[in-house]
Amino acid sequence: MPNRVYTVLQIDDDAALARLVEKALTRRGYVYEHAGDAQAGLDRIAAGGIDVVVLDHFLDSGTGLGVLATLYEQSPAPPVVYVTGSQEPTVAVEALKAGAADYVLKTVGEEFIVLLVSAIEQAIEKARLQRLKDVAEQEVRAARDRAEILLAEVNHRVANSLALVAALVRMQSSAISDPAAKDALTETQARISAIAGLHRRLYTSDDVRSVSLDSYLATLVEELDTSMRASGHPSRVRLELDPVIVPTDKAVSVGMIVTELLTNAYKYAYPPDVSGEVRVVMRRAGNGVATLIVEDDGVGWDGTGVAKGTGLGTRIVSAMATQLGTSIAYGDGRSGTRTMLELPMAEEPRSQPTP
Repeated sequence: MPNRVYTVLQIDDDAALARLVEKALTRRGYVYEHAGDAQAGLDRIAAGGIDVVVLDHFLDSGTGLGVLATLYEQSPAPPVVYVTGSQEPTVAVEALKAGAADYVLKTVGEEFIVLLVSAIEQAIEKARLQRLKDVAEQEVRAARDRAEILLAEVNHRVANSLALVAALVRMQSSAISDPAAKDALTETQARISAIAGLHRRLYTSDDVRSVSLDSYLATLVEELDTSMRASGHPSRVRLELDPVIVPTDKAVSVGMIVTELLTNAYKYAYPPDVSGEVRVVMRRAGNGVATLIVEDDGVGWDGTGVAKGTGLGTRIVSAMATQLGTSIAYGDGRSGTRTMLELPMAEEPRSQPTP
């Protein structure tokens, strides 16, 4: 006897068999209902309260396959145990393809009832497990949605806090007259803005695990260009960026590298008051990597010897490259400075098959 009372609906035009099934099921604690034709059965199912359907293949109005097709257009539908007297295996296969939970061959004697009861019990258990699975998946989706909302809020607040810090640094820079100190504060502001820009992009992103690096760098360079021009550095930047997706934890390092290389180019690539071009180029190289190049046509540096300024920017670039698991390559310095590195790209999301 089942732990709770389940209601079984049998759709069958064989009244004698229906009485036999009713007697067997009620003795085992089931509530039994009978529908003599397909439409009556569908109407009863639509009314609700049916836990399992026992559906005969041969009906006066056609076959049970038509009932299955109509039934599973509705959602949700109770599990169906398909009953057939046909020995053709194709009938059972078609019933299972149409959505039946199980099938039983109609035979004479107690064996049929035993098999039918077993199929009903298995259909009930399968439906119970499916309900539990659906509830668990719904809870996981809800938890994921809550986590994404919280993470977006965290990124929003971090971005706002970093923007405030950058603004304070800018105010401090404007309040002092020492050129070296002003340059140091301007560079610090650029570094803070690079990190803040990433967090702004994350709280508006649908996927916080990865970042569209080309869009991020375009925004970063625009903000850096505005800041450096305001500080009296007239060089102009040209961008050539392929669409590239990188893991979020890599994007900050890339942003810091580009910030340092561009800042150095603004300050040292060309003589004072000379407006030259600085190019930021990113190309997809295949094999899961992209090539990033920052170059100019200025006085040139091949990466050897003492770096201009404090050398802090060069140390930051080296440290960020180490975090990325890559290395920095320099040009020969004869026609400007050319800095190149390879970036690991994020794995492209696979498109889901259309159901």
